[in-house]
Amino acid sequence: MKKVQLPFSAETIRSLRAGDYLLLSGTIHTARDAAHKKLVESIKNGETLPLDLSKATIYYVGATPAKPGEPIGSCGPTSSYRMDPFVEPLMRQGLKVTIGKGERAMTSKEAIRRHEGVYLIVTGGIGALVSKTVKSAKVVLYPELGTEAVHELEVVDFPAIVAYDTVGGDLYEGANP
Repeated sequence: MKKVQLPFSAETIRSLRAGDYLLLSGTIHTARDAAHKKLVESIKNGETLPLDLSKATIYYVGATPAKPGEPIGSCGPTSSYRMDPFVEPLMRQGLKVTIGKGERAMTSKEAIRRHEGVYLIVTGGIGALVSKTVKSAKVVLYPELGTEAVHELEVVDFPAIVAYDTVGGDLYEGANP
């Protein structure tokens, strides 16, 4: 396991390889389909984004409401392919790190490599366990989206695995170039 302090540095991103196990600590932002659509609309409209994507780690999740005394409910990953149409425009704005579950479209894999980013995965069904790594959570963008609003999570030892790396390594293909 590699312990990584967020935000990711460019050097850390370049050092990661498909198959690496990570424990992330720091700030993660949540975003799903609706939030991605709003971010890309802002880009198309020439607006300044309300989130600095160059320092962001985006986790594809729609967390459940928190129980009393807890910062968040279950927060397991959603299927990443649903965000594939938004990867290229967000990466052009500086996004380097995304977290979700499952394989990505070839266009997303190529964008991740071309923009020197990484795609991390979290095992589906692990939402209750992952929620234990969240120390605080607050809505920071698009509260009107409810569970799909962008949340800022402070995490300690959030578990993730590198699926795609900067040199074209692909955990799903079991090979690193």
